[in-house]
Amino acid sequence: MKGKVIIFSAPSGSGKTTIVKEMLKDIPQLAFSISACSRSPRNAERNGKDYYFLSEEDFRKKISNNEFLEWEEVYKGSLYGTLFSEIERVWAQGKTVVFDVDVIGGLNIKKHFKENALALFIQTPSIEILKKRLIARGSETEESLKSRLDKAEYELSFASKFDTRIINDELDEAFEQTKKSILQFIKS
Repeated sequence: MKGKVIIFSAPSGSGKTTIVKEMLKDIPQLAFSISACSRSPRNAERNGKDYYFLSEEDFRKKISNNEFLEWEEVYKGSLYGTLFSEIERVWAQGKTVVFDVDVIGGLNIKKHFKENALALFIQTPSIEILKKRLIARGSETEESLKSRLDKAEYELSFASKFDTRIINDELDEAFEQTKKSILQFIKS
């Protein structure tokens, strides 16, 4: 084992990525592991910075070549995963790897790294608040909103399997709680 990893998982719209970005800015020992996915970029997302955007065919080829630590078909035809090469890239910098992954992927990474991993579950105080946040994004159709909310209810059933739950009600409080958990883990 070369180093430690920190896993952020949450239902879509919980504020996970916002919290991850703040932690990466505030804690210099952290570096982001860029996930691979088979979907198209949203808004200002860039290949190699936010995700590695692969075709479904290329993604499946990498699965066949055992290039992923973990991967999942999050929605039909929509694959997400963590490339082994990303972990090596971050550890080569002498930093702690930060993963921003879906809930099942987070649990798979935790199982792989065991005590060398801190698994954080970010959630909103309620499904209604989550629904409002997803609508506010302005990128959801009625069908995709229903799909995301159904998936969120399923994902919330796994929250107790994570090391720490962060309730993202007030963002500044969520930042502080997350930062405290990470710094304690890095020092241990």
